Amino acid sequence: MRNKITFLFVTLSLVRFLGFSQQNYELNSGWKTLSIGEVDAKGEELSKRSFSIENWKNATVPGTILTTQLNNGEIPDPFFGMNNEQIPDIYDVGRDYYTYWFVKDFKESAKKDEQVWLNFRGINYSVAIFLNGKKVNQEEYKGMFLRKRFNITKFLAENGQNRLAVIVYPAPHVGNPNGGQGGDGTIARGVAHQYVAGWDWIQPIRDRNTGIWDKVIIEKTGAINLKHPHVVTKVPGKRLPGEKQEPATIIFTAEVENPTSKAVEGILSFKIADQIIEKEVNVAAHAESLVALPEFEVKNPKLWWPSGYGEQNLYDAKVEFRIKNKTSDKESLKVGIREIQTEWNAHTRSKQIFVNGQPIFIKGGNWIISDAMLRFTKERYDAEIRFHRDMNLNLIRIWGGALPERPEFYEACDKYGMLVIQDFWMSGDCNGRWVDPKKKDDQWTRRQYPDDHQLFIKSAADAVKMLRNHASLAIWCGGNEITPPQDILHAIKDEILPELDGTRWFIDYSNSDEMSYNFKGGNGDGPYGIQEISTFWEERTWPFNSEVGSVGVGDAVSLKRFLPKENYTVPIEYEGTEAVKDPVWTYHKYIDYGNSLEPYGTPENMEDFAKKAQLVNYDQYRALMEGFSAHMWDWYTGSIIWKTQNPWTALRGQMYDYYLDPNACLFGLREGSKPLHIMYNPVSSDVYLVNNGFGAEYDLMLGVKIYNMEGEEKRLTQVFSYIEGASVKKMFSLKKPLDTLAAQEGLFLKLEIKDRNQEVLDENFYWLPDSTGTYSGLQHLAKTTVKAEVETVAENKFKLKITNPEENTVSFFNRISLENAETGERILPTFYDNNYFSIVPGATKEIRLESPESKVKNLQISIEGWNTDRMLIPVN
Repeated sequence: MRNKITFLFVTLSLVRFLGFSQQNYELNSGWKTLSIGEVDAKGEELSKRSFSIENWKNATVPGTILTTQLNNGEIPDPFFGMNNEQIPDIYDVGRDYYTYWFVKDFKESAKKDEQVWLNFRGINYSVAIFLNGKKVNQEEYKGMFLRKRFNITKFLAENGQNRLAVIVYPAPHVGNPNGGQGGDGTIARGVAHQYVAGWDWIQPIRDRNTGIWDKVIIEKTGAINLKHPHVVTKVPGKRLPGEKQEPATIIFTAEVENPTSKAVEGILSFKIADQIIEKEVNVAAHAESLVALPEFEVKNPKLWWPSGYGEQNLYDAKVEFRIKNKTSDKESLKVGIREIQTEWNAHTRSKQIFVNGQPIFIKGGNWIISDAMLRFTKERYDAEIRFHRDMNLNLIRIWGGALPERPEFYEACDKYGMLVIQDFWMSGDCNGRWVDPKKKDDQWTRRQYPDDHQLFIKSAADAVKMLRNHASLAIWCGGNEITPPQDILHAIKDEILPELDGTRWFIDYSNSDEMSYNFKGGNGDGPYGIQEISTFWEERTWPFNSEVGSVGVGDAVSLKRFLPKENYTVPIEYEGTEAVKDPVWTYHKYIDYGNSLEPYGTPENMEDFAKKAQLVNYDQYRALMEGFSAHMWDWYTGSIIWKTQNPWTALRGQMYDYYLDPNACLFGLREGSKPLHIMYNPVSSDVYLVNNGFGAEYDLMLGVKIYNMEGEEKRLTQVFSYIEGASVKKMFSLKKPLDTLAAQEGLFLKLEIKDRNQEVLDENFYWLPDSTGTYSGLQHLAKTTVKAEVETVAENKFKLKITNPEENTVSFFNRISLENAETGERILPTFYDNNYFSIVPGATKEIRLESPESKVKNLQISIEGWNTDRMLIPVN
């Protein structure tokens, strides 16, 4: 057989492929289910069309047992109030209670030379699969994260009328949900996520997410099946966005599988950037082969950059295997041409991230999972990752107690420019880092979890193959706060990643000294609760902090979505405990605000509490990121917030709630993370300028104004300046004037940057307390009435103009919401380019809103603020 390689340089519009008959489709509807206790028949009988399933219940696939039960009205919403306590826990009722049969009828047949494949992208925890009276999986299929593909061609019915029956068994070790992190820890004996036994941000998931939780896909191919295509992009040198680029190198491999009894000759081709690279291949009967195409170059590539640094260019790429000019199999890929590098920063004593040769100051968020009951959708992923982009973040870390995130998550990260750290599935809590009286087994025993190391290694290799083509995937991590056991660590670090990836930094565990030198001792991350603003600016923490965060209660509208009416209260902490007097707030893991609300006045009710909490939320997260940015490349190379989202209705650490409604945390973080930013250190009263871009910024006009509680303006200074790329600069001090002017009742401070065209590049608005630390002026701030008008820019895009008349004082801390005019309910998710904003007298702000494309035509925008009563503007 000739080993012939061809390079073709053509436009893709001229390429035509003949004879392609491949089909991929999901089996995502029409499933039926019953528990094992309600079914007497065996799988061979159930999987025959003659067996009646007329009285079976509708099943949700992909989904878990609880999701099916919830959708059938059998259980209450476990995310509301204390409803979760009404649902039987698998630890108490036994595994059989949550062992279920799933049945699906579908039409499919195979023509001559066609192969039909049944693909499972995720089951939890083990299954037996039957099709048309025969068992499909002859070997045990278990492990939550392991994908499986079965050739079902020989199992298909001659008339094309097929029945698939799957029995799903829960994990053998479900864990005692005794209140510990991961309960008693034994949930980690399996290869699955650990949070389902409970954590400090969630109550236990009662079925431990048992079910066919991810996609089931039917795939049709010819004699050759393409598997695991792998694209590596090399971008040497130091690049700049938007410029003509030197060439980038592309390396491509793919696995080809021949399930037939005859050897097959054909052509493997890869198409990208108007180039086709082909190679003739001979695949033996019943064999698989890894095929490598020669390296080639893309001239003047359009590079992929993290958010805030450049465009997220993605190429459409095609992989195809042809036999006698007929397509046997093909796949489509989105490829971002970029290269990620790391090096040790000896000054900060931490790793530093580079993309395409340029330094990236990491501003990240820790991510748990999109939905605690695994109700994943492409639309929800897109919305959540867009929120992270809108917060001016550039990295998301996937926490090790969850899962290898889905390709749809990574597609959104590719689209919005989020770098990703993907943890493997270990945690210091369950896997033995610490002595823990809540745990069933001792540390030595827990250190060897899971029970089946080979299953973990096999699942890790499969996860690498599933995710490695995504431009956003930047770093692999061995586990959360602990390394895997030595044999697993060796397999991942020295075998799997070099062989299957070889392009990304591997951290042995999330707060490793290899990532960030832990000069302070302790666990190497945190703190996690309410902090003095001075902490973020003046107290040095770990130079690349993998987990640092604060509070995150939503506003009253958010709270009322999951708190029963009798629990609309101000949370009051039991002294010396983590609990509060209201049990529902404690159940939803409320984290206390301490005395941080008192300077605004003691909250009178839940609405008042939530309103004042937003002021603290905004200040906490703006200060967090501004404090880290002020010490960029000196103390720090990055920080990752714990955490930016909740997959459950928790009362802590979130920039938006479970229902995708943003709170002030999101907009404070957005402000503090701006790429070009002017900011104020409230401890020293110094003003800083930070530039996260690669190029210097010249002829910047820095302006400082203050406003008293009557709205009277005073300019403190206005100066020209410049700043180099990827740097921070201390500009001047405001201590003397502010100490004097703010002493009596506090004041408002407005900082801004203008360019040479006098366009505002950045504006930052602070509210300062009086000399006692109290916001006495705010407590007596006069009411304002603003003027507003809305323009519909597109079907789901709007521009709101709000003017504060000159005779007013400052219209302070306004929240706007897009609502259904008939019900008054917020349209979720809605994306705002600004919110929780203030308007000085005589000024106008323009806010852009974008909602999902919706059938709701009768819309309104609400405006309400600290000293502005709720008003409604119809959207025509």
